[in-house]
Amino acid sequence: MSEDKAGGEGAFVYDTAKILAALPHRYPMLLVDRVVSLELGERIHAIKAVSFNEPFFQGHFPGAPIMPGVLQIEALAQAAGILAVETLELAGTGKLVFFMAIEKAKFRKPVTPGVLLDLEASFLQIRSRVCKVAGRASVDGATTCEVQFTAMIADG
Repeated sequence: MSEDKAGGEGAFVYDTAKILAALPHRYPMLLVDRVVSLELGERIHAIKAVSFNEPFFQGHFPGAPIMPGVLQIEALAQAAGILAVETLELAGTGKLVFFMAIEKAKFRKPVTPGVLLDLEASFLQIRSRVCKVAGRASVDGATTCEVQFTAMIADG
């Protein structure tokens, strides 16, 4: 698995193999394609390449495809999951990261096929089993979704 330092001490770039090692999600529910930077205990910047071939576009909406807002939140949660797994050194332990609460979700702009969705998440609070996270999704710098959520580390 490749881990390339970028952006200073503690920052790493993750390829698909490293993402698959950190998350239990698989197609079609894997919504993180690349990790641009990760600062342990702090924040993550990841990317989801939104393709017209995504299965949800068949029904959401025919003729006017838009990525569902809940999937933007899920993509942010997966990015935060990678941050939590790496920060708490949970890879290979069988532990999973589960939603406990979703708060302050706001949708600002539709996400359409053919864009790169930037996923930025940062810890607001971190404890041994519970993390509170702020997330922001954007396309070309324009915010598409903002959310805060709480997640729990549990046995898989």
